[in-house]
Amino acid sequence: MAAVDRVEFGWFIPTTGDGKHIGVKPERESTLEYMIQVAQTAEQAGFEFALIPTGNSCIDAWIVGSALAAQTRTLKPLVAMRPGLIAPVLAARMGASLDRISGGRALINVVSGGYPDDLRVTGDPLYHDHDARYDRTREFLNIVKQVWTESHDFSVEGFLRSGGRAGVHFEGEYYQIEGGVSQPAPVQKPHPPLYFGGSSPAGKRVAAETADVYLLWAETIQQIREQIEEVESYLSEQRNTKGINRTLRYGLRAQLVVRDTEEEAWAAAREITSLAPPELLNVVDQVQSKTDAINQQRQTELWKKSQDNDYVIGPNLWAGLSRIRGGGAVAFVGTPDQVSDRLLEFVDAGISTFVLSGYPHVEEAQIAGDKLLPLFKAKWEARIGQTV
Repeated sequence: MAAVDRVEFGWFIPTTGDGKHIGVKPERESTLEYMIQVAQTAEQAGFEFALIPTGNSCIDAWIVGSALAAQTRTLKPLVAMRPGLIAPVLAARMGASLDRISGGRALINVVSGGYPDDLRVTGDPLYHDHDARYDRTREFLNIVKQVWTESHDFSVEGFLRSGGRAGVHFEGEYYQIEGGVSQPAPVQKPHPPLYFGGSSPAGKRVAAETADVYLLWAETIQQIREQIEEVESYLSEQRNTKGINRTLRYGLRAQLVVRDTEEEAWAAAREITSLAPPELLNVVDQVQSKTDAINQQRQTELWKKSQDNDYVIGPNLWAGLSRIRGGGAVAFVGTPDQVSDRLLEFVDAGISTFVLSGYPHVEEAQIAGDKLLPLFKAKWEARIGQTV
C-alpha cells in the first residue's frame, strides 16, 4: 500500500430529515431548500464532496445530486449506482450526464446490497444471494467502465466499419449487451471515480478488481488496518496471477461530534439519542439481525460488545449511535485537537478519504469548517509540507 499523499473530506446530505436527535420524528424536513443549504454550507466549510444516501426511505440520490450540482460550484455529488436495480448501459449514461452537467464533478457510489427485505421489495431477484450480488456487480461495472471509455466516439463511418455493431459487446452470466453506447463521454478521464463498500471477502475482491476508492465504516483503528490488509492481499493476488497492477485509495465513513471541550462533546453526542424511545432499541436490533451485509453486522457487533463501556470503542470513538441507526454510525467525539489527531492516526493506517456527518448537518458542517478542518490541514501540512 502506497503512503497517503493527499487527504479528501466529504460531507453528507440528509434526505430523510434532519435535527439534533435520532430515533424520533425529524425536526427538519429534507426540502430542496434545506438540502441546498446543507450542500452550500459544506462547500463553504471546505468539504470537497457530499455523499447522498440511497434506500427505500431516501429521496432519490440522482435527483438530489443533479439539483445540488446546479446550486454549488465545487462540491461533488457522490450518488449511488445500484447493480440489479438499473441496467448498466443506462447507468453509464446517467453517470456521464451528471458528470457533464456538473462540469466534471460526478462521483459514483456503488451499492451492491443492503437489507434483503429492502432489495426484495425493489424487485432484485438476487435479494437472497449475497455473493451472487457481487458477481453481478463485477459484470455491471466492467460494462459501465467500457461504455464510458470505449463507446462515446461514435460516427457514421465507425458504424459502417463495424458492420452496424459499434459500441460495447458483453456476454456474461447476468448481462448480455450488444452495441452498448453512451454519448457524450464523461468529462473526467478515464471516468468518474468509483467508490465501493462491502466488508465481505466477495465485496473486497470485487472492489480490488473494479473500484477507485474502497469505503469502510469506522471501527477501531486495528480493525481498519486488518480490513485494508485484506483488500491489499487481493490486489497482490491480481498482480501475481493476472498481471493486473491496480491500486486503491481507502475511505472511512463516520459521524462527527466536535466541541471546544471534551465534556461538551460527549454531552452533545449522548444528546443525539436521548429522545429515542426504549422500545425502538428492540426493533432496531431485530432489523439489523436480518441483514446479510457484513459491514452492518460488524457495526452491530461493535455497539453490543461496548455496552458495558458506554459504547466507547477507542480514544474519541463512540458506537452509541449504532443502537439507533444503521450504516456507518461510529462517531469521532472530542475537541478539535483530539479529533484531528484521531483522523491523522487513521491516515497513518491508510485512510485518505473521510466521509463525515453530524446532527444537525448544517451546524455540524459549520463547526467542522471553522474548527476541525483548518486544524487538521495545519497538522497535515506541518507533517508532509503540502496543501491538502
